[in-house]
Amino acid sequence: MSQTKKKHTLSALVENKFGVLARVAGMLSGRGFNIETLNVGPTHNPAYSRITAIVVADDAALDRCVKALDKLINVITVRDFSRDEVDHVARELILCKVKCNKKTRTEILEIAGLFRAKVVDVAQDSLVIEFTGTVTKITAFLDLVGPFGIIETARTGAVALPRGPKKKTK
Repeated sequence: MSQTKKKHTLSALVENKFGVLARVAGMLSGRGFNIETLNVGPTHNPAYSRITAIVVADDAALDRCVKALDKLINVITVRDFSRDEVDHVARELILCKVKCNKKTRTEILEIAGLFRAKVVDVAQDSLVIEFTGTVTKITAFLDLVGPFGIIETARTGAVALPRGPKKKTK
């Protein structure tokens, strides 16, 4: 019986040491997972970093992946927020450069306002808009500004944390 592949949001708390990201990414790609997004950054404690990866996999393969990640040196905890019983918050940042002219500028600014996006650069023929939200909201935003002409985009990939009180790990 073949299982359906779906997107999973993995969050790993790791020691902030040289080579940890390479080991985590190598393990994921070595097991055939396509990493859709990958984000890493320090936590409030400089001894640790958080790696957030969106991977596409079936449940059985992902279970093996999480167990393998959890066994890597320098990995403190691994969570699959897509299946956890604990609700989570996930956000992504996008910078989007959109074509504009005198006629379309106001309409693009109104769309940005509806999404609480911020215009961070204004040129005669373009706007750079910064927007933070869920992947669904970013897609909706891009669908609305797309007809004006998207010149280029840069996306961070998702970052995620559990909601509510800290759950004990390990």
